[in-house]
Amino acid sequence: MSKSFQNGITILETLLTIAIISILVAIILPQFSKMKENQVAKNSIGDVASALRSAQSKSLASLDSSEYGVRLESDRVIIFKGKVFSEGAGDNEVTDIISPASISNVTLNGVSATAGDIYFERISGSPSKTGTITISTPSYTRIVTVSATGAVSLN
Repeated sequence: MSKSFQNGITILETLLTIAIISILVAIILPQFSKMKENQVAKNSIGDVASALRSAQSKSLASLDSSEYGVRLESDRVIIFKGKVFSEGAGDNEVTDIISPASISNVTLNGVSATAGDIYFERISGSPSKTGTITISTPSYTRIVTVSATGAVSLN
């Protein structure tokens, strides 16, 4: 008598494997999405803080004998030369805020808006305004603070 064995995978084993993989993907995928969103928020905060510090540094160095400032908009941060922002100036340095992050609120000298300008005095590096910049994503909110001394802190 000979025994016949069939090698291979049954349809039931295949369906069970697909079901387990589907469940794992359904659990893990949303976590990766939140991790990406959190990373975008951190990068945006870093971009805002970096722009503020760069403008202050250029002002402290009296680069081109000028003050430097930062224009904060919902989707971008612009370092500008002088005390007044000019949209078309050739020496503006633009940094885009990556979606889904955005600057949701700018509160400078107690005035809340969706955009705002701040410049730093030559030599002293003192800011023209103090306040907070709120960066938001659908799940996270972070705040950048500019103090009277020009120190930039992240919350």
